[in-house]
Amino acid sequence: YTINLTDLSNCDPKLEDPNGVPIHGIFYGGRDSDTMPPVVESLSWEYGIFMGVTIESETTSATLGAVGVRKASPMANLDFLVVPLGKYLKNHRKFGNQLKHCPKVFSTNYFLKGKDGKYLNGILDKKVWVIWAEGRTQGDFDAIETPIGYLPKYDDLKALFKLELDKDYSQEDYTAQFKLKIKKLLDKLDRMEEMYKTEKDIPTFFWEVLTKQRSELKKVLKRYGKDVILPSDLLSK
Repeated sequence: YTINLTDLSNCDPKLEDPNGVPIHGIFYGGRDSDTMPPVVESLSWEYGIFMGVTIESETTSATLGAVGVRKASPMANLDFLVVPLGKYLKNHRKFGNQLKHCPKVFSTNYFLKGKDGKYLNGILDKKVWVIWAEGRTQGDFDAIETPIGYLPKYDDLKALFKLELDKDYSQEDYTAQFKLKIKKLLDKLDRMEEMYKTEKDIPTFFWEVLTKQRSELKKVLKRYGKDVILPSDLLSK
């Protein structure tokens, strides 16, 4: 089912502008029930590429085979990659290095679940994640720096939930969604390392980011002496 974009009241008048529009943000989305937070901003363009090519998704009833099987899903686009992954990564980096203003890169995960197996994200919550990301591209929000990227601050999300959804967003919900599960994140890096070892000509920067992220996660684990790190822990460092 399709409609004509020009029939929408909010259609941009510059839709057909041959000069295009500037892109400030790129999103990569996965389906992950137990590891990645709902939204994370990459630390740099290279980290953003790494973020994209290490996306994992769990199979759903809309896919063939068993449900809930975790699979690597580079750029959430693997079925449409027409060049080897190594070349794809190199091209991505080259493209970013040629830009005057590099877009920020974000990962999203709407499938995070709690211990009870229920989703931690509401269906409409993604609107807040996207608006927060858009605000980050405009310098509207501060963020918490972590080994995997920048996380939203609670007060910013609380205000956005109220403004956009008229919803009270609790500290408990925030903590459950954005806590860092260090060992699960390290396990993910191990899976990615094993996968990309089988690929040819993976560029050096990929391995540098993987090594750096693993090192930083281990430092956090050692510093706090616990597997689950709360955003408030990192704010008080």
